[in-house]
Amino acid sequence: MNGVHDMGGMHGFGPVRPEADEPVFHAPWEGKVYAMRRLVGAWRRWNIDAGRHSIERMPAAEYLRTSYYEKWLQSLEMLMVERGLITAAELASGRADPAAPKMTPPVKAADIPVIATARGSSERETSVPPRFAIGQKVRTRKINPVGHTRIPRYVRGRTGTVELDHRAHVFPDSNADFRGEAPQRLYTVSFAARELWGDAANPADAVLVDLWEEYLEPA
Repeated sequence: MNGVHDMGGMHGFGPVRPEADEPVFHAPWEGKVYAMRRLVGAWRRWNIDAGRHSIERMPAAEYLRTSYYEKWLQSLEMLMVERGLITAAELASGRADPAAPKMTPPVKAADIPVIATARGSSERETSVPPRFAIGQKVRTRKINPVGHTRIPRYVRGRTGTVELDHRAHVFPDSNADFRGEAPQRLYTVSFAARELWGDAANPADAVLVDLWEEYLEPA
């Protein structure tokens, strides 16, 4: 979707300043938010793409104001209410409704190491042959979807070259709306900096973006 979260190539937000010796968490509450996100996610009431889309749906001013883990917390609250894990009244009061159904199976302490270290893969098998070959020129479609998408605005309608074929992966645009995984080919496409930013860009620079097949058409 087109929102303030899609900041690639935008001016006016200041330089990116990496923090030297940055800790994993800046405060204990950030670690707790991370733990809650992983723990509640173990019940699989949503997927990673729906999680990303929930952050994108934050009001623009709130998105810009909040820190990284504040976004995670607001996203978690939104998803838990929307997917029926808690009610809006429980969230507002901070107290569980004694009559509310309990999630099963319960998560026990012994389950935590497995949950915390679990890693999934978005790669899927497909019998559909690739539409594009490595080295082929492609043009990105100029689309403006209202839902989740992984094509940045700054590459839409631009021409690049296919550099890698990553095989088939879950299609985020469909998965975020719970319309199924709809796996399709994922490519790394190289764009010359001047194709994206004009003559002021360094002619030696390029940007590589991973893009699903549906975003592309022959150039």
